[in-house]
Amino acid sequence: MPLLSKQLSELVLAGVSGAQADGVIPSFELPEGIHLTRPKRREWGDYSTALPLQLAKLIELSPVVIANHIQDYLPKRGMIAHSTVSEPGFLNVTLSSDWLCSQVTRVISEGSSFADIDLYSNQNAQVEFVSANPTGPLTVGHGRGGVLGDTLSNLLGAVGYRVTREFYYNNAGQQMRKLGESLKVRYMQSLGMTVQLLEDHYQGEYLTSLGADLVEHYSDSLLDEGWETFKDLAEEDISAKQHRTLRKLNIVMDVLYNEHSLYEDGSIDKVVNKLRHDKLAYDKDGAVWLAVKELGGSDDRVIVKSTGEPTYRLPDIAYHCNKMERNFDLVIDVLGADHKDAFPDVILGVKAMGYKADRIKMLMHQFVNIKGERMSKRSGNFISLDDLIDEVGADVVRFFMLMRASESHLEFDIDLARDQSDKNPVYYVQYAHARICSILEKASLAGYSFMDAQLGGLVHPSERMLMRNLLELSDTIDRAVREMAPHYLVTYVRDLASSFHAFYGDCRVLDDDDIPLTFARLNLIRAVRIGLARALDLLGVSAPETM
Repeated sequence: MPLLSKQLSELVLAGVSGAQADGVIPSFELPEGIHLTRPKRREWGDYSTALPLQLAKLIELSPVVIANHIQDYLPKRGMIAHSTVSEPGFLNVTLSSDWLCSQVTRVISEGSSFADIDLYSNQNAQVEFVSANPTGPLTVGHGRGGVLGDTLSNLLGAVGYRVTREFYYNNAGQQMRKLGESLKVRYMQSLGMTVQLLEDHYQGEYLTSLGADLVEHYSDSLLDEGWETFKDLAEEDISAKQHRTLRKLNIVMDVLYNEHSLYEDGSIDKVVNKLRHDKLAYDKDGAVWLAVKELGGSDDRVIVKSTGEPTYRLPDIAYHCNKMERNFDLVIDVLGADHKDAFPDVILGVKAMGYKADRIKMLMHQFVNIKGERMSKRSGNFISLDDLIDEVGADVVRFFMLMRASESHLEFDIDLARDQSDKNPVYYVQYAHARICSILEKASLAGYSFMDAQLGGLVHPSERMLMRNLLELSDTIDRAVREMAPHYLVTYVRDLASSFHAFYGDCRVLDDDDIPLTFARLNLIRAVRIGLARALDLLGVSAPETM
């Protein structure tokens, strides 16, 4: 089924074309689509476009005159009941009640796939997200990136992509040596030995616990082992715990990619050698520099330090070259704001290696601030992602992480997250779904059958609003994918829940004095239940039947 906005856009543009054909409006190239908004006043209609105001800049006619001409030539289709023109030149359309009812029937018939869009059915997408160093527990910031990446992956699947979720381990370099050394110190301390961590070692209590576990399993048999052995033990333990945390958020990765493999298979050397060959890398002050200015960027960057250790940019270039070789049609990196400056240099490096990097997109997210009363902190002053999930639940964490645009700082209100009332947006939305389930169960116990029910007579403003909001899921999915903005889905499901609660307050669903209307309203809420459940599923949030 075409997008609602696309169908309306085509009708309005057909009106423009008809007016042009009769010479009422001068000829010019029509846009591919138009922008639709809600009218300022409900009585003006369901949707509004400022196209006449935009066209007035091209032709010597007033916007109101243009709007009236377009209105005169609007195709007489069942989708539109009527249209109006409002100052200073808006064209407003009202959807037909019969058409709205027919679409509700379609939703029930098609089920959870009713809003899916088959645009990219033969294309592959890769979304890389979280990609935490295997040096400690996942943070709340990792949680935001994880929820963004997983929800975006769900949305990409809804428009037809075959999606690969990928986690990139930064398991190379000096950080891994420090991790191994830190664990060995904790292990030795657990054996009762007097030894201290260095200032640049990892200080977290999670290594103290792991050190004690190693003593329990191995006694003192690891004392002669070097930092490499302890690095491997720490990485295995920490990585396993990271993925257990992600599974609590309903996040499961398809691919785990190790940075270390880029050194083992020669990918790092290949990048340096090619850049040198093409005079895009040079030596200076004992370091190797990437000629970013030569590639069109701002400042040249060090890719190998004077110590011989690569900076993040070099393995990232090699890793993204690997992504290109895997022939993904779309590659999305979900990265924290601290990666913002390095990402353009990586893309320039990938281009310098001969790949078309326009397939690579970045979804950047800002930091999370925890607000509210002091929550339980099992890790001292550090609030881990596990702590947060245990405190408020996975559904709330996922929903709250998506309530603002990714590029905006997020204030996570613990007190609101704990609240079990309509003030909590997660509770508010889930309760709408549970309430519908309760009504349908009551109807079933009362003997109502849905087999031959007809949909019609739904003309109350609250019914119309509910139907219209339900049908906007496809447009929401489309926009969220195009703009890589999963938060639009949260806005959608909150609006749908709100319109359902308003409908429930205004319209009696089970009415023994009007059986046809009862059947129509029961089918309407069946469709709304499908829409709520589908949107929540895309968000990775449960849709409870009872609350």
